Amino acid sequence: MPTTNSLAAQMKHRDRDMVPKVLVQAMFTLMIAAVLLVAYARLTDRPVIGVAPHSDIVAELEITLVGNRSDGIAVLDADGRQIAHSNDHKAGFIDVIWVTTTRERIVHDTDTQAPLRLVRRENGNVAILDDTTGWSIELIGYGQDNVAAFAKLID
Repeated sequence: MPTTNSLAAQMKHRDRDMVPKVLVQAMFTLMIAAVLLVAYARLTDRPVIGVAPHSDIVAELEITLVGNRSDGIAVLDADGRQIAHSNDHKAGFIDVIWVTTTRERIVHDTDTQAPLRLVRRENGNVAILDDTTGWSIELIGYGQDNVAAFAKLID
């Protein structure tokens, strides 16, 4: 029985030292500071600066993402022809977009097979728009290969 008590005392002492009190206080201070900064920005109506600038659509392609995680995702055009597949070389990002749009559509209780709009903007950016949920993604900063998986479809 004495070894159990000794072990319990060691664990109690060790657990107390695993996360220093100063680190916990710093974490909460940082969280409170972030909330205060956001509250200040909202209350003073500061302009949103982390948003991509508006740019008109110059090209548009209706696409449908069809498939599953094990077989991959096919990108179909408006006529139902396959124009790309997530198993193609460096096209795995198609799968990521499919997962994201499917999840968003399930949350909004809309048709998971409805078409998406792949658009090229006047400033050269490519975006995917989902009119059924209002969801959209500007393909900026996802890496050259990931953006190319969709950009080559509209070029």
